[in-house]
Amino acid sequence: MKLLLIGAGNMGAAMLKGLHVSDITVVESSSERVLLLQDMYPDIKIVSQIPKLDGYTVILAVKPQSFKSLKTTGHAKGVISIMAGVTLATLRENIDSKFYVRAMPNLAAMVQKSATSLCGDDELKDDAIKVLSSIGQCFWLESEKELDIATGLSGSAPAWIALVAEALSDGAVNLGFGRELSYKYISALFEGVGEVLKTEHPALLKDKVMSPAGTTAAGYAKLEEGRVRDSFIKALEASYKRAKKLS
Repeated sequence: MKLLLIGAGNMGAAMLKGLHVSDITVVESSSERVLLLQDMYPDIKIVSQIPKLDGYTVILAVKPQSFKSLKTTGHAKGVISIMAGVTLATLRENIDSKFYVRAMPNLAAMVQKSATSLCGDDELKDDAIKVLSSIGQCFWLESEKELDIATGLSGSAPAWIALVAEALSDGAVNLGFGRELSYKYISALFEGVGEVLKTEHPALLKDKVMSPAGTTAAGYAKLEEGRVRDSFIKALEASYKRAKKLS
């Protein structure tokens, strides 16, 4: 596969770290960023101007507001966009390609653990999954509506989970636990529970931990009192509505 990565910011650089493709060209206009990338990836070709798209599978990793100002020529084999809010219709109107895919990675791409959502032309599906598997696990969706839902579930939820992590740490510190040690515990906790959830239904996991009149049940009652589940459901709905508006 002959790849052209347009934009090598945080997400683009994360893909470079995991990609095992010999033929890749990176377009990056920031001279400071170019020097950094050349030091990290001395064998990768980096250019400041977008070459003719013919023969390339293009990865669009620029800011959404910069997309329409891109100057491109030629006809790409495929376009994989990770720009939030830029629809397939908008991609087709503004860049010439045979096939198109939209993708939504999340912050965990920085450590190759992203839960990345994709939708678009089936003809580009396999190549898109191959490329984006470099930063984690991929989920192929059937519509842009599902992608908008996944924007909250995968794209926005890391911030909500971080809020939970901070709140748990605050609670531990309030009782006399050390802050740094609490963060280490929480990181290990999330990693372990995430692994268990690959094979265990959330409700069954909860029931296994919660014994009658136990410590977990006491804490769980307080979470229900604070309408935590209701808040998460409404947060996801709000994220979906905003994603639709941005599209």
